[in-house]
Amino acid sequence: MEMTPRQRWLALLDRQAVDRIPTDYQATPEVTQRLLRDLACASEDALWRKLHIDKRKYVESQWRLPNHPDDPQADMWGVRYQRMDYGTGAYDEPAYCPLAAAETVADVHAHRWPDPADFDYAIITRTLDEDDGYWPIHSCCYEPFLLYGYLRGLERSFEDLVLRPELADAILGHIFDFYYEHQRRCFEAGGGRIHLTWIAEDLGSQTGPLMSLPMYRRFLLANQIKMADLARAYGIHIMYHTDGAARLFLPDLIGQVGIEVLNPVQWRCPGMERDELVADFGQHIIFHGSIDNQQTLPFGTVDQVVAEVRESIEIYRPARWICNPCHNIQPNTPTVNIVAMYEAIHQFGKR
Repeated sequence: MEMTPRQRWLALLDRQAVDRIPTDYQATPEVTQRLLRDLACASEDALWRKLHIDKRKYVESQWRLPNHPDDPQADMWGVRYQRMDYGTGAYDEPAYCPLAAAETVADVHAHRWPDPADFDYAIITRTLDEDDGYWPIHSCCYEPFLLYGYLRGLERSFEDLVLRPELADAILGHIFDFYYEHQRRCFEAGGGRIHLTWIAEDLGSQTGPLMSLPMYRRFLLANQIKMADLARAYGIHIMYHTDGAARLFLPDLIGQVGIEVLNPVQWRCPGMERDELVADFGQHIIFHGSIDNQQTLPFGTVDQVVAEVRESIEIYRPARWICNPCHNIQPNTPTVNIVAMYEAIHQFGKR
């Protein structure tokens, strides 16, 4: 009998048999809008069904304030952004980092930090009350060092870890305190109906780790464990996102944080070779991603896309895998290649 996307995800997480390899979707808004147009789909829901995508449904709280109390051009953290056009799309890049000039812990404490009380959490309950049970439900993301870089500036953020650890502790502490209480309220509002959450940090670059293992353990590991424990207390499964060459961190992520799903497996990066990851970690986690969106999807032929899907099916056969692009599909990726990926996994991924 054919399973629903929710049944597929939950069965895989529970180490049970599935009718086919599950799928997921990551893309820029420009790509999603193009697919809706090219495939004549009236809604994103219709698009997921047409392409047999087991898309997670996101539920989230809503910030009650109309804008930042001190800066109407900033987000709730006090960060301002500018829109960067790269020809085929656009993205927001931090243009003002409110803690860039902070020199002392007192400066950090004096910053206006967001308050978890300023959110409507009942919207999560209402949304789930109306849910039809078809899609898996995902809520919240904890990715503190990414936000740290927005608040402080990326170069200064890495310098802090070495030169100003007291500032790093203060900033990361405020970020953790907000997210722990915010996510606790989100999970409470979910009433046991949220299935997945993100714990994340980009720990790898294209060529190697972005920080040392001792540095990760010193500044990030303990709070990631606490956030994972919070989610597990509500019966929520842990997905972990890290780009790039992040193999160095996997023993801690699996053994201490207790991640269940690893995204995105950029297998062209050193140490992220799929067969070796399966051999060493395949009994412990679900691999989520692996279809290369830097070379194969944007620049390959349809046949090459199909070949990579089929190759991944064989590599991940001893493990659990969710077919997904390595990261957000970019606008330079042809529609035919995206469709080929999902048609191939639907055709060849039957169990």
